[in-house]
Amino acid sequence: MERCSSLSEHSESKPETKMYSIKDLDKIWIEYDKQNDILYINFGYDIEEADEEFLSKDEDIIVRIKDGRVVSIMIMNFSGKAGIMIY
Repeated sequence: MERCSSLSEHSESKPETKMYSIKDLDKIWIEYDKQNDILYINFGYDIEEADEEFLSKDEDIIVRIKDGRVVSIMIMNFSGKAGIMIY
């Protein structure tokens, strides 16, 4: 199964839209780092080195790209974004 998502790169002129695929949805794994409040979403069995990384505007979501496909997403300050208390 393959899904496509787009990310906009922001520049001073006009944003550029690129399309990226997410493969291996049957191999997705999620890990939560309680100490640092980071949620990791990984696509595939191995953590791969990224060719590119994108930060969200508030710099707390990182999308890692390898060969035109999303290999992982990291969400910093997850509990605050989700509106939950994690003990």
